[in-house]
Amino acid sequence: MHSCCAPCSSTCLERLTTDYEIYDYFYNPNITNKAEYEYRRDELIRLINEMPHENPIYFIDGGFDDKLFFEAVKGLEDCPERGERCKVCFRLRLLAAARKCKELSLDGFMTTLTLSPLKDADLLNKIGEEVGNETGVKYIPSNFKKKDGYKRSIELSKEYDLYRQNFCGCVFSRRKEEENEES
Repeated sequence: MHSCCAPCSSTCLERLTTDYEIYDYFYNPNITNKAEYEYRRDELIRLINEMPHENPIYFIDGGFDDKLFFEAVKGLEDCPERGERCKVCFRLRLLAAARKCKELSLDGFMTTLTLSPLKDADLLNKIGEEVGNETGVKYIPSNFKKKDGYKRSIELSKEYDLYRQNFCGCVFSRRKEEENEES
């Protein structure tokens, strides 16, 4: 399971660990500040360690490498949020998840990104299917927003006192959030 952060992972893990072993792959080159990356990573590790789960959860750190993100979105810096830059970013992360899945000989991959009300689950699933077909790894479509998934993530975030960021992680969304706060 590709994870973007602890709050989004919380509901997904709660729903899935009753039936599955989870390899939780934290891969987010879009996070362009190392301290922010480490904070989000450490919150996810803490959640995994504190949250009860029937089956094992194995944490995998994809590593901090914002250069990959900047190379991938070169020329798309001025795109609006939820535009072409985000599609490229989703693809970058899902491709890495598929490759990690293949490397570990796992059954399939999915992403926690479908939990966010700011992310288009249909688009993410389409990109996941494409990446899965390219790599020969099964993509497992999801929409973790359903059945009050996002609401549950807020409850779990409060329960575990999780850091809830107000931007996706990239410098472009952070700037947009700062502009919104100023107006």
